[in-house]
Parts: sequence; C-alpha cells; structure tokens
Amino acid sequence: MSADWRAERAAQIRALIQRADPGIVEEVKWRKPSNPDGVPTFSSSGLVCTLETYKDKVKVTFAKGASLPDPAKVFNASLTAGTRRAVDVGEGDVLDDDAFVELVRAAVALNESKA
Repeated sequence: MSADWRAERAAQIRALIQRADPGIVEEVKWRKPSNPDGVPTFSSSGLVCTLETYKDKVKVTFAKGASLPDPAKVFNASLTAGTRRAVDVGEGDVLDDDAFVELVRAAVALNESKA
C-alpha cells in the first residue's frame, strides 16, 4: 500500500469493514512481481471483498456485489459486471460510512446463507 492519502483512506475503509463484522478475516493474497504487497482480502464464510490502491483511487470490490441491496447507491464501479460490484474512492470523495458498513454486513449475511 502507498504511504500517501490512499494509505489513510484504506485504513479508514479497513476500520469500516471490521466495524461491520469484527470477526471478519483479513488475509493478503495474490502476491506477484507487479504487486509484491499482494491484495488484502476480507472473508467471512467466503470472500466478502478486496481492498486495492491505484494511482487515483482506493477500490473495494465485493465478490458478490451484484446480489447485494444498495439503496444508498454506494457502488460506483463495475456496475455492469456479472457478479461483482465495486466502490472507487478518490482523494476528495466522501464515502457514506453507514451505508458502506451495511453493504459489508449484507455481503457477510449472503455468504452465511450459502454456507
């Protein structure tokens, strides 16, 4: 992870994920030469989401996002993907913390219903 605004934003998002489900498991996967730090993943009865930093954003991708309710319209990326949905957060963007926490909770509940 970078050491600028993206690291701070990623830490805030990580805290929201943990607030949604204190038992969620964080692991780093998919290490490769182009991404030696790997990708933080969050799981509870299956993959919930991933957290990645890019040059201009922090991206949270929900593995089964297309199946989740999103009345607050938090999802703003990968909207036409078959299964996943994502939240891209730029440096000055405002994230609806409560709505984001509800998305994580819904993703965990979906995983548990299929476990």
